[in-house]
Amino acid sequence: MEMVFRAIAIYLILLVVFKIAGRRALLQMTSFDLILLLIISEATQQALLGNDFSVTGAMLTIVTLVAVDIVFGLMKKYISGAESILDGSPVILLENGLPLSDKLKKVDVSCDDILVAARQNHGITEFSKIKYAILERNGHISIIPVESE
Repeated sequence: MEMVFRAIAIYLILLVVFKIAGRRALLQMTSFDLILLLIISEATQQALLGNDFSVTGAMLTIVTLVAVDIVFGLMKKYISGAESILDGSPVILLENGLPLSDKLKKVDVSCDDILVAARQNHGITEFSKIKYAILERNGHISIIPVESE
């Protein structure tokens, strides 16, 4: 039973930590981010399993983590507002070619991040050709170009 409580506690703390870190952390991974992720996974493994390195202990931990994830998925589906609390909501970063600096600061996204997404997805190199840039729940930036007439 201790492993179940460990798994739930680790799941919740990771949820909170990544919520605080923000979606920008998902936007682009650097080599340092990869190293940090590996360190977090190692620390998480030790916290989840403690001194129990049995296959049964690992299976119980995995089942618990998946079950908690399923419960959160059901909460998002059936409880109004749960998805916004757990995953956040999309944020408009740029509107009609003008960056919304207060929102950019709030989500820690730079104008360069928007231009990278615009170049990669649409070949756009200027803000004036972007109608909307939206930071999605998954950390990606969606670009809606100005319609050419």
